[in-house]
Amino acid sequence: MAEWQNGVWWSNDNLRLHYRDYAGPADKPPIICIPGLTRNARDYEGVAARLAGDWRVICVDLRGRGESAYAPDPMSYVPLTYVQDLERLLDTLGIERFVSVGTSLGGIVTMLLAATDRGRIAGALLNDVGPEIDPAGLARIRGYVGKNANHPTWMHAARALAEANAAVYPGWGIEQWLVMAKRLFKLTSAGRIVLDYDMKIAEPFRIPGNESGVDMWPALDALADVPVLVVRGERSDIFAAATAEKMVARLGKAEGVTVSGVGHTPTLEEPEAVAAIDRLLAKVANE
Repeated sequence: MAEWQNGVWWSNDNLRLHYRDYAGPADKPPIICIPGLTRNARDYEGVAARLAGDWRVICVDLRGRGESAYAPDPMSYVPLTYVQDLERLLDTLGIERFVSVGTSLGGIVTMLLAATDRGRIAGALLNDVGPEIDPAGLARIRGYVGKNANHPTWMHAARALAEANAAVYPGWGIEQWLVMAKRLFKLTSAGRIVLDYDMKIAEPFRIPGNESGVDMWPALDALADVPVLVVRGERSDIFAAATAEKMVARLGKAEGVTVSGVGHTPTLEEPEAVAAIDRLLAKVANE
């Protein structure tokens, strides 16, 4: 795996937040990777390892995830707060323009960042998310988020993930489930393996509308002038094919790619996604 430096920044409400910083050239906009609801910076290990060196890659832990602090007020676990947190990161690091890679919740945050400061995003990848979210998928996520699980070994954690998510990645073997387990879980001082996020992130998410907070189509329109890649898992229950097609048609410089045989969400390490990411970054480099 590529090497990285750990970095920290402080939120407006004085939370210590964490990111991984993979080195790359200063003459290109850095890539900022924003994870999904229950994920963390480790979710992008494969993406960062492939791109680091050619691009600077910054993978963030949103508040309440990974090595970032847990929020005293669980109602701050909403997209508009994440946007404010990331704006503080950009200002702290002196980043004027960047490529935003957002998976699920991270894609919602990407669209809101674009709407907040239209000129700051040089390109964007929206991974299995759009302005409209399928209610069935939301119900599934609400059914498991915030329910703690702990396991005695990594193999137990991997097998539990495989059982719960067989429909999402039907072709995976145990080695792939082990990789995911080590991204989603952490080892505690007591020797148990537990989910690596604050269970209280579920509290605002259970309130309908809090998954995004606003009408997202105008936010998407803020990306109309930059290269955009819309990635969809073929089996996704969150992101409808019709929504993806509408997004690509609505944006001026967008490409849509479907990753076959997977659900919500593609890992972005699949061959279709890898090739599409390279095309996106080539467009950004040539802008």
